[in-house]
Amino acid sequence: MPKLDLTQIEWLTGSGYPGKLARNGEGRSSQRLGDAGGLTQYGVNLVRLAPGAASSLRHYHMEQDEFVMVTEGICTLIDDDGDHAMQPGDCATFPAGDANGHHLVNKSDAPAAFLVVGTRTPTETGYYSDIDMMVKQDMNGFAFTRKDGSPLTADQIGDET
Repeated sequence: MPKLDLTQIEWLTGSGYPGKLARNGEGRSSQRLGDAGGLTQYGVNLVRLAPGAASSLRHYHMEQDEFVMVTEGICTLIDDDGDHAMQPGDCATFPAGDANGHHLVNKSDAPAAFLVVGTRTPTETGYYSDIDMMVKQDMNGFAFTRKDGSPLTADQIGDET
C-alpha cells in the first residue's frame, strides 16, 4: 500500500456555500487524503480548524454515513443534543438518514484537526439544521435550495442582490 506524503497534498480552504454563507468556511482547511490515494468508494479528509472556526454549517446527510475522529487539539461537537468536547482519539458517527444536525467548532485558542470519513454515493441530499437550506448533489455538482426545493432568496444567503 503506498504511503501518502502529506506535504505533497494540497490544502483546500473555504466552503462551497452560496453567498455570504461561504464565510462559514473561514479558518477551515482540508486535505483530500482519499482522493490523493485513489479511493473511490469513500472519502477521507484531514480537516484543520483555526481558533474560532467551524467545520461547516450544522447539517445531516440522507444517503451518506459520516465518521469523525479528532487528531489534534480540542474540537466541540455541536449536535441536536448540545455541545460535546472532543480531544485526540475521540470519535463520532453520523449514520445516513439520522436527522441529527452536527458540526465541529474549534472553541479553543489553539489549532485543532480531525479526520472525516464518509460514504460516496452517486447522489446525496443534505439538510442544514439551523437555516432553511438543503443541498442536492449529483453528477452535475451541488445545488443549494430551500428545504422544500424552492430557490434560495438573497436574504437567506446574505446577498444584497
